[in-house]
Amino acid sequence: MKVVVSGCLLGYNCKYNGLNNYADELCNFLDKNNFEVFPICPEVMGGLPTPRIPSEIIDGKVFMENGKDVTNNYIKGANEALEIALVNGCNVAILKSKSPSCGYGEIYDGSFSHKLKKGNGIACQLFLENNIRVYTEKDFKNLKDN
Repeated sequence: MKVVVSGCLLGYNCKYNGLNNYADELCNFLDKNNFEVFPICPEVMGGLPTPRIPSEIIDGKVFMENGKDVTNNYIKGANEALEIALVNGCNVAILKSKSPSCGYGEIYDGSFSHKLKKGNGIACQLFLENNIRVYTEKDFKNLKDN
């Protein structure tokens, strides 16, 4: 199976703080089940640097903690990530939970206080609208059932 995966979960240092969210169990699962993996980071693909100021979604727009509107960067990166998925025939994505790009089902609420609200990140929403099934590092094992 071909799958796009948030690069930070694979150990790429593309997280806002310059680090990663390496998910050992996920990587072992992908390897063991012979997935063809296409790493993505919509934030970097949208032109944002690493490290960068944290961002959250407020009223459908994405703002850095300092107030700068980076919505266009997130949209650009989401479109580029979608293009990678489509060109490579990926109908599944495993994305970083809670992220303003990749969060699925819940994201940070825009107060920069670690509070969550229901919603999806910009890239996640675009994937869903294009019939790409989305999982996170928390529920990827459900792929076995599909």
